Parts: sequence; structure tokens; C-alpha cells
Amino acid sequence: MTSTEMKKDIKIRDVWEARKRIGQIINRTPLIQSTILSEKLGRNVYLKLENVHEVGSFKVRGAANKILSLSLEERKNGVATYSTGNHGMAVAFVANKLGIDAVVCISNRVPKAKVDSLKRLGAQIEIVGDSQDEAGVRCYELEYEKGVTVIEPFDDPHVIAGQGTIGLELLEELPYLKDVIVPLSGGGLLSGIGMTLKSNDRDIRVTGVSMERSAVMFESLKTGKPIMLEESETLADSLLGGIGLENQYTFQMVQQYMDDIVLLSEEEIAYSMAFMMDKHRMIMEGAAATGIAAVLGSKIPHQEGDIAVIISGQNVDLSVLLTIIQNYGFEN
Repeated sequence: MTSTEMKKDIKIRDVWEARKRIGQIINRTPLIQSTILSEKLGRNVYLKLENVHEVGSFKVRGAANKILSLSLEERKNGVATYSTGNHGMAVAFVANKLGIDAVVCISNRVPKAKVDSLKRLGAQIEIVGDSQDEAGVRCYELEYEKGVTVIEPFDDPHVIAGQGTIGLELLEELPYLKDVIVPLSGGGLLSGIGMTLKSNDRDIRVTGVSMERSAVMFESLKTGKPIMLEESETLADSLLGGIGLENQYTFQMVQQYMDDIVLLSEEEIAYSMAFMMDKHRMIMEGAAATGIAAVLGSKIPHQEGDIAVIISGQNVDLSVLLTIIQNYGFEN
């Protein structure tokens, strides 16, 4: 599929339709200025707090847009998804709100905090294999066996448009927006935000941030096609998982809309999590801290204009937070 065909599939109109559709479930999230980060960078730095959603991450936007678009018959048959945790929670939350049966397939790498949240949300959980890709295989078996609708975690037009509603909110609140930093995994978040922003202003720079370990989209872009990587242990566990060898949307949209990519070490991610707990009294998961790490490490090219960092989620095990607090001082 070509980039031209991609534009025909997902348009800015789809994002506006998504905002109207998900309004019955999703509230606008806060945008706050970080004085301390602004001083460090010498520019106005704003934090888009997607961690305040009821399920603790941005994923609920895309999940809501997709599930609300289903027919009555599809809703009756139920839904299934595969996830590193946050998307699964989002699907379970929306399905519960609408009275739809949901099955969430996860690998045994998904942290306990996210597994416990899935259980509280009433989803049926199937733990399969060591990776999101293996969980995805089981998900499509359920589609064949039970006729459920698979809610893709990122490579779906409705999901991408749902995530793009974040871009609409940024445009409305930041008229001098110049840079946006977006956590990058499967690319649904960056594709939606990037397409939305650049449909309005091509000069807004979109930077993807990811961890150094098992950054599948980064390696796929280097190779020129989607590839598979073995998953590794990382604080940014929400960014694990493949992008699909038959990727239809996000790989090419990330190619089209992303201006730069920054990879962060585990130490940089951990320090950024500690920094935000100390300076902002804010808990965030490792994936969300990648954007903060890029700012603290001065890895965003200096220029004028406002910069927005997408704080993508807060679903992190308490044991991880305790270890970070013990290992990092806050004198800096």
C-alpha cells in the first residue's frame, strides 16, 4: 500500500468523527506547563496528561473509537484483543461500559499491576507465550473459533483516529506549538497525532521516543520493512511488541509523519521516572518517561516555540517504583 493510498484511508475528518464518537466515554485530558523542564530546556514545555484516564493510559481513546464503531451484531458476538497491558485494559474498560464480552490475550511478560487491573475490569484473560506476537496468534484463533471481533492495538484506522484526538486538543490549546514528543511502539499513537498535527501545520516537528531494548519500529524503519525482534526486559514494557509483518497502516504513517526518533537507555528512563515523582509528584510508567528523558537529556533540537510531551500512561508496578526511589537521589 502506498503513502497516497494511506492518506485516502485515514483522514483528518476521521479524527473529528472519532472525537464526536468517543465523547460519551472519554474526557479531554489536562495540559500543564512544567516550569522546571521549561527552565532546563529554555523553552515552554507542556505535559499532555494521558495518564489521568480512568484506565491510566491514552489507549482508551483508540479502543473506544473502534468498539463504538461496531455493529450491534458485532457487539453481541464480543471482542478480543492482544496487548502488553494498556490496550487490553482500555478494551476491557470500554467493553465493560457497553456490556460487551471481552477476552484479552497477554504474554507472561505483562506486569502484575496490569494483570490485576484487567481482572478488576472484568475481562477474560488468556496468558500465552513470551511476547505480544504470540498472544496475537491466540487472539485470531478466538476470532476463528468464536466469531469475536479483534480490536487491534495500533494498526487499525479507528484506533489511529482515536489516538489522533490528542492532536486536536494540542492544536486548540497551544497556538505556538513547534515540537511534540510521542512514545513510539506499534505507531498508532504517533500516526494519529502526527497526521492530525501535520494536516494543520507541516512545520510542527514530531519526534518518536523509545527504549534502546527491542525497539521494533526503530529497527523496522532502519531495515525498510516490518521485522520481528525478541522482546527484552525493559522499564518501558508498554513499548514492547511487534508491529506486525503484514502492517497496513502505522509503519508507513510513521515513515511519513515522524521527523526524528530518539532511543533512551534504561538508566535514563529510570532517572526520569524518579525525577517526575520528585519534581511533579507524578507517577508514570517507563514508556511515558521516555519523553521526559529526551527533554532532560537535551535530545530535542533547540528552537523557538512550545514543546509538548505526551505522558502516555501511569500503569507501573509498585515494586518498580520502590526500586527506582531507592536507587536514585533527587538532589539534581
